[in-house]
Amino acid sequence: MNEMYDMSIVTHNYGVLGILLVVFINLFLLMQAKEIGKYKRIMHLFTPIGSLAIASVIFTGIVMMAAKHLAFSGANIVMIFFAIAIIILEVKRAKKLKYLPNKEENALQNFKTFATKILFFELFLTLSISAWMWA
Repeated sequence: MNEMYDMSIVTHNYGVLGILLVVFINLFLLMQAKEIGKYKRIMHLFTPIGSLAIASVIFTGIVMMAAKHLAFSGANIVMIFFAIAIIILEVKRAKKLKYLPNKEENALQNFKTFATKILFFELFLTLSISAWMWA
């Protein structure tokens, strides 16, 4: 049981690093975007990768909780709330992108401002919970 728990911690840490990498790649792609249609196609392909990173962190967290016989601690509850917050933020960002009009003049610039705020907030959430857990 200890081996499964230790492996889950390592995998969980790699998943968190994966989330950070996905957020940085999303920021890079957002800053490089010049056309709405092209950006939508890229994000249509890249969004499942971000979802996979979030899912891997949630799954390894569940495995660790199972290894601890489902003992809820304050840290576990906070991580659950952070995971829900990140999922909600990603859904808001994806929904806004989905309904972004291709013809509107400032649509991409307005979306960039909105998405940058969301991505920086996700970055802050991930780094803050990571600093708390790794400290």
